[in-house]
Amino acid sequence: METTLRSSIDHLVVTAASLEAGTAYVQETLGIILQPGGDHPRMGTHNRLLKLGESLYLEVIAINPTAALPDRSRWFALDERPKMAAPSLRAWVAKTNDIFAAQALAPEWFGAIEPMSRGDLNWLITITDTGRLSLNGLCPLLIQWQTETHPAARLADSGCFLIGLDGYHANAIQLNTTLERMGFEDKFLMHPIDPSEQLYFVAHIQTPAGVRRLVSG
Repeated sequence: METTLRSSIDHLVVTAASLEAGTAYVQETLGIILQPGGDHPRMGTHNRLLKLGESLYLEVIAINPTAALPDRSRWFALDERPKMAAPSLRAWVAKTNDIFAAQALAPEWFGAIEPMSRGDLNWLITITDTGRLSLNGLCPLLIQWQTETHPAARLADSGCFLIGLDGYHANAIQLNTTLERMGFEDKFLMHPIDPSEQLYFVAHIQTPAGVRRLVSG
């Protein structure tokens, strides 16, 4: 029987030159203390986390200076990120119930499907060969967890939740069509803009101190 595709936002990704710099940026912007994450051995990266729901979270991710060099380009374009670049919202990840069918809808955008792990967590995720982000991060990476419990459920309640994610790109219609075919149902809105305009996306997050925004850069 053919599986009905379903997908939704899994997590938001903030990249930084160092984990400390990224953590300080998010904590100052949102007024919330991040929680420990872990290491990604295949990518030579590490992260810290913030719960935004029972199956939704934010991660700050950076190159781990003590890790061995990976045998491929790192994800989230971290190899191309200038060391002095300011931390910013850089990407988002959509979870799906069939990553192979979802990836086949736009393989030129999503890239290949790779197995990954962090501690006792295992998952499949799409990554381009170069590690670059399609549509400059507005096209999500796809993920399918291979664990019974979503990692967000392990995190302490932060009092924060995602209100919505807005993207602005000349290819908004094409991306929206692909997301619809993936059965995407969540708080992500793509807005078409003129090719001459600067593309970007914004996460609106409710915090105990009010609504705060993280903006791509």
